Amino acid sequence: MTIAVTGATGHLGRLTIAALQERGVDPGTIVAVVRDTAKATDLAAAGIQVRAADYADPTALREALTGVDKLLLISGSEVGQRLPQHTNLIEAAKAAGVRSIAYTSILAADTSPLALAAEHKATEELLAESGITHTLLRNGWYWENYESAVDTAKATGALFGAAGTGRVAGAARKDFADAAAAVLTTDGHDGVTYELAGDQHLTYTDIADALSRVLGTEVAYKNLPQAEYATMLEGAGVPAQFAQILADSDAGIAAGVLDTDRDDLRRLTGRPSTPLADVLGA
Repeated sequence: MTIAVTGATGHLGRLTIAALQERGVDPGTIVAVVRDTAKATDLAAAGIQVRAADYADPTALREALTGVDKLLLISGSEVGQRLPQHTNLIEAAKAAGVRSIAYTSILAADTSPLALAAEHKATEELLAESGITHTLLRNGWYWENYESAVDTAKATGALFGAAGTGRVAGAARKDFADAAAAVLTTDGHDGVTYELAGDQHLTYTDIADALSRVLGTEVAYKNLPQAEYATMLEGAGVPAQFAQILADSDAGIAAGVLDTDRDDLRRLTGRPSTPLADVLGA
């Protein structure tokens, strides 16, 4: 069985490939689909098949997926361009005869009000219409999203956000990668939707406390109105569109959108999720 991973040189892609190898998958049966093969020389050296294909190139995608049985479609990183990119990938997979697709979506994509969820929901609908057997991996929030807060907290003594007292059930990228590897290497996942979230349910005050322990100095959470937080992010150099998305995501956390009691992640990985402090401490 041949397994392909898109976005294979990204954080989640590399971790998933490593997780597949940890599960005993022969590197020669893993296909790393990448835009730039120069960034995948280490994967090639490990015996993994490296195939070049841009999400915007249907012909290259079809060639890259030839002979592939299972595909992990890691969602594109270009917000606003994901749907046409994912459309190309799904159509290429169908043309190449890929038997099943696992797609990294977002928590509760079909009902989530988050701006980030729209392209994921549309991709899930494309998969349903494609006729290809598929599994939805609705990933929750990455704890790594708060790594950038470490330097800010060190400089200002504060964690800024617009999440109010809402809770987020985050996990580390490796947790989500291990879950994806489990789905790709075991049976019983066809047609299943997994809501993947961590064991911790933290408010931003809890996250500030974790930063305090990591830094060894007091960090306080400063809650801001959504619009003010977006403006602050722009002032810090975050592109305007992405600043709006981040602020919208915090508003979603305030509303409980990124929290769930589902234990799908733990059941797939067979272990507790990685604590936030371990990610920030690293």
